[in-house]
Amino acid sequence: MPQFDIFINANQASRALYPYLVDVQSPLLDALETTLVIPVLLKSKHENLSMKNLTPTIQIEKKEYLVLTPQMASVSNKILGKVVGSCKESRNEIVASIDFLITGF
Repeated sequence: MPQFDIFINANQASRALYPYLVDVQSPLLDALETTLVIPVLLKSKHENLSMKNLTPTIQIEKKEYLVLTPQMASVSNKILGKVVGSCKESRNEIVASIDFLITGF
């Protein structure tokens, strides 16, 4: 799977809040049965969750979404829905947010 692809969240229970997942795992590890994803939610409805250096903003279908790095999780490849785009152009911000989560700077 290409890194930074955006998937529809196939989990019925969480899709209303987190409609998409960003795959951040290296494609060198595609043989694994799981992948590391970060959920995203609509920025206009959840502006209060915006945190400098920790929740980058990306665009999906002309709307702004927050990448919720603190909620990063490993999921089974089988539960990923359809690919709807890529946020490769936000790679530096997303990787920096992961680094900030781990190191604090």
